[in-house]
Amino acid sequence: MADRNRTLSIEELPSHLIFEILSSGRLGAADLASLESSSRMFRGSNGVLPKAFRSMVEFAAFHLCESHLIFAALAPSARKELLDRCGGNWKKVLRFLQSVEHSSGIVETSAGNMQVATGSYHTLLIHDSSVYSCGSSLCGVLGHGPDIKHCAVFSRINFPSQRVLHISASHNHAAFVMQSGEVFTCGNNSSFCCGHGEVRRTIFRPTRIETLKGVPCKQVATGLSFTVILTTQGEVYSCGSNTHGQLGLGDTLDRPTPRNVVWFSSVGRVIQIAAGASYTFAVTDNGTVYSFGSCNNFCLGHGDQHDELLPRAIQSFKRRNIHVVRVSAGDEHAVALDSNGYVYTWGRGYCGALGHGDENDKTSPELLTSLKGHLAVQVCARKRKTFVLTDTGAVFAFGWMGFGSLGFLDRGSSDKVMKPRILDSLRPYHVSQISTGLYHTVAVTNRGLVFGLGDNERAQLGQECLRGCLKPTEIALDKTIDNMAIAAQSR
Repeated sequence: MADRNRTLSIEELPSHLIFEILSSGRLGAADLASLESSSRMFRGSNGVLPKAFRSMVEFAAFHLCESHLIFAALAPSARKELLDRCGGNWKKVLRFLQSVEHSSGIVETSAGNMQVATGSYHTLLIHDSSVYSCGSSLCGVLGHGPDIKHCAVFSRINFPSQRVLHISASHNHAAFVMQSGEVFTCGNNSSFCCGHGEVRRTIFRPTRIETLKGVPCKQVATGLSFTVILTTQGEVYSCGSNTHGQLGLGDTLDRPTPRNVVWFSSVGRVIQIAAGASYTFAVTDNGTVYSFGSCNNFCLGHGDQHDELLPRAIQSFKRRNIHVVRVSAGDEHAVALDSNGYVYTWGRGYCGALGHGDENDKTSPELLTSLKGHLAVQVCARKRKTFVLTDTGAVFAFGWMGFGSLGFLDRGSSDKVMKPRILDSLRPYHVSQISTGLYHTVAVTNRGLVFGLGDNERAQLGQECLRGCLKPTEIALDKTIDNMAIAAQSR
């Protein structure tokens, strides 16, 4: 009887049971690496694994990669190329895939699930499924009601009891996706960007878009005066201003409520969307990037400056068999990430925003050769600046240094960074996500630390006493989030 009740050590567990646990999908690449280094049990093959795998952890990582949405869509040659780029290490491949997935949504940190989104003069933050905002409440973008003009610290936005899964911030409105798949918006609806019909007034508190009832969504992207929505089924909806065809509906008529961009039904499942000032990107599961709207500054990537009223594939990627997994739409330029962690930029090159060492415009996507030695997992573009996040948590930045929003102290005689440069002040940390606004930038680390840099004139960095941060400065969330007092005065 005593022997029956004896507690088994992990080394005594059946190999198949351990493998089931490792490959369940509940563990991340970092978890698998920690287990492998902690016990010989995970480092060995136990005589039951295929010869190609040196450990049970490596075999589990392989299985998790095979079932991952991005990896499953890759051609066999592209899979091999990614594995080779990761040195034949399946844990590194898995880390890349998971990091790319989290870069445009929720990231798991040791302090809880988080996501950051920066608007022009405000910031939104998901922390453990609640949403907080700080900065200037232009047209109700902070979501705290008509009396709140300014939040000096991160303050909780009142939502129904359900969890918030995704956020997006623009100049004059914000959007939120709930666990239920419902979409809420707030801000200036004069252009119909909030999707609440013929209501040309400010929406001061997050309000559900009723016309999307029964259409579960997973991502939102807010442009200057329009909104793009991605459903769980890979369909795209859009509403708001359509002066350049940025809604993708084949005309230039504004839409007061979200309309289905039915054009995508013939090309496959959309996995990511991005909205620029007056243009839109959509990435499909086969790695094709479609763009539509204003082609000012060559932002659409087609080699010309003709507006597109319907989605059009960027042929530069297709001709080179480049499988794009993520894209970011800046004010005047764009940046994309492919399935091998390579980075491409195009559009206006002013201030070095494209990272090619000059200020020349690029009419179509061009590989950023200076980053070929790094495995990028996130790209982020905004006004004349670009950030690239690597799988090791390093941050590279280039473009305009105005207001310190790149985080470099040694400005010297120029406020331009012409090529990607690592942000040394964040080297001690593993950055998991970064978002940049008009003149400010916010980064989240794998331990849940939040750093702000750049302009803080309107408290968009959640710092009460600083007008700006020339280098990354930690935002003490334990103090600001618990402090629910909101500064109601307007600056």
